[in-house]
Amino acid sequence: MIEQTMNVDRMEHIISVFGSFDENLHLIESEMNVRISDRDSELKIAGEAENVMLAQHVVEGLLALAAKGETIDGQSVRYVMGLVRSGQQDKIGDLARDVVCITSKGKPVKAKTIGQKRYIDAIQKNTVTLGIGPAGTGKTYLAVAAAVAAFRAKQVNRIILTRPAVEAGERLGFLPGDLQSKVDPYLRPLYDALFDMLGSESYQKYVERGNIEVAPLAYMRGRTLDDSFIILDEAQNTSREQMKMFLTRLGFGSKIVITGDVTQIDLPADKTSGLKEAMRVLDGVEDVAICRLTGADVVRHVLVQRIIEAYDKFEKRQGDGPEKRPVPPPPKPKSGRK
Repeated sequence: MIEQTMNVDRMEHIISVFGSFDENLHLIESEMNVRISDRDSELKIAGEAENVMLAQHVVEGLLALAAKGETIDGQSVRYVMGLVRSGQQDKIGDLARDVVCITSKGKPVKAKTIGQKRYIDAIQKNTVTLGIGPAGTGKTYLAVAAAVAAFRAKQVNRIILTRPAVEAGERLGFLPGDLQSKVDPYLRPLYDALFDMLGSESYQKYVERGNIEVAPLAYMRGRTLDDSFIILDEAQNTSREQMKMFLTRLGFGSKIVITGDVTQIDLPADKTSGLKEAMRVLDGVEDVAICRLTGADVVRHVLVQRIIEAYDKFEKRQGDGPEKRPVPPPPKPKSGRK
């Protein structure tokens, strides 16, 4: 057992790092197997030598983020601990980043992980960006935030959000209302993100003016989209023909962001995912970026990250593919008698 002493210049940074009722402090102590105490402007970390060293890196990184005005919560504490354990503590400073967009309630939208930061940078630097990753990594939300920021800065005149309605299949005909009413449930995540960024009144105003369009992918055929920020969500459910059709809608002064999760494809088994093919076809093409987010970039409930990790481990045990089924024996030859 050893004890390490750290001097902290500003007490408010300690309060920010420890969190409400010291919840962040208790999380660090539990996960790092150390004991942390504070007195005046000193922090004392006690435990096994390696644990104390890692915990010190975690606290130093969190204090640096607090000094830059970042909010320290349980998710950020867990992410910083993950960076330290993987020897990437030098990247903690990259988490303090510029605001992508301000929501209608005045909340700043920022990248919360290194992967999300690379994703935002790619969107800003490239004309076409593919964001691939599991649920909860902020693919759609950050893309909508970037679209609203570009619209407010008058870099584009329109925001166009689209996704395929593959999940609906033949059930579309049983839903009430016209075609738009039938596909609205499948566009709901895009509506939610826009409402959060703009507020319902501003959203409705821009829709009536034609500045914002939320529509199923089928509505894109035959159009050329100039001066627009176009987002294709759930792109893993596009066919190769749909993906090619969508990419060739790109007009002058426009940006395209394509998001999807290649582990959640709802297409029939004999159909090739347009997103998976696009990842191969567009790899290395100038002005096209492919960003791969992982379970480490999940910013939802911590259990979501654990679920994703559990599924990854399960699939690796199954040989990186679907569960193997026993091969049925060949049919017996017919006797030839009538």
